Amino acid sequence: MNSFKTTATAPEIARRNGVIRVGSRVVPEEVPIAFSYGGSTHAVMMGTPADLEDFAVGFSLTEGIISSMAEIEEIAVVDEGRGLDVQVTLAEDKEDALRARRRHMAGPVGCGLCGIESIDQAMRVVPDVSNVSLALTPKEIAEAVAALNGAQPLHRETHAVHGAGFFVPGKGLVAVREDVGRHNALDKLAGATLREGAKGADGIVVVTSRISVELVQKTAILGSAVLVAISAPTALAIRTAEEAGMTLIALTRGEDFEIFTRSDRITTGVVADVA
Repeated sequence: MNSFKTTATAPEIARRNGVIRVGSRVVPEEVPIAFSYGGSTHAVMMGTPADLEDFAVGFSLTEGIISSMAEIEEIAVVDEGRGLDVQVTLAEDKEDALRARRRHMAGPVGCGLCGIESIDQAMRVVPDVSNVSLALTPKEIAEAVAALNGAQPLHRETHAVHGAGFFVPGKGLVAVREDVGRHNALDKLAGATLREGAKGADGIVVVTSRISVELVQKTAILGSAVLVAISAPTALAIRTAEEAGMTLIALTRGEDFEIFTRSDRITTGVVADVA
C-alpha cells in the first residue's frame, strides 16, 4: 500500500468575466513510478499513483517483457518516499531473457521510449490484427466515447488527466483507467484487461487524447483491431495502423468521426460526396 494520493488541492487566483476570485482547485498528483525486475530498475515513468498492479502488467506486456499473466509471479509496490517502486517478479525464463536484453543495451535511452536501445526498436513491427473480425456502427462508436467520458471520476475532479477504455459491442465499457500520461492510461487499461482475462480482439480501445504511434503499437499488442480517439492521429500512427490492419477512428463527436484506416469494419450506411 502506498501513501500517495491521486489528487491535491492547490491555491489559485482565477479571473472570470473580469472578476478576480481567490480560491483553490483540485489537481492530479504526478509521481515517479519505477518498474523493477529482478531487483534492477528497468524504467521510471511519471504518472498517477493508482492502479499500479494494472500498470505493471500492462507496461510489461506492451514493452514485450511478457506475453501472458502466467509469466508474472508477483507484484509488490514499495513506497520509496519521493516515488514508488513497482517490483515485478518474473518467471525464471523471462527473468533470464530480460537480463540478456539488458546486457545488449548500448547505453542510456535518450529517445523518450522505455527499455529500448535503437531507432529500429522504436519503429518496431506491431502485431498483425488484420484478421480480427469486428463490425461497428456509428451508434456504437458514439456510445463507446460517451461511456468513457462518463466513467472518469479523476478527470471530472481535476480536468487534467487522460482516459483509456475497453468497449465490447453488446456489453459496453468493460474497463477504464486514468492517468496524467496518455500512454500510462493505455498501459493500465492493457493490464486490467489482461488480468481480467478479456480478449483484445473482442472489443475496441477508446482514448481521450490524440493518437500517436505508441498508442497504435500498444493497442495492437493488446490484440484490439480498432482504436478510437477524440483527437487527431499523427501521420506515423496512420501508417503504422495501416500496416497492422487496424481501424483508426479519430476526431469523434457523437456519431460524427473520421476513419483513417480499414473502414470496412464500420457500417457507415452512407457514402459521402468526394470533393
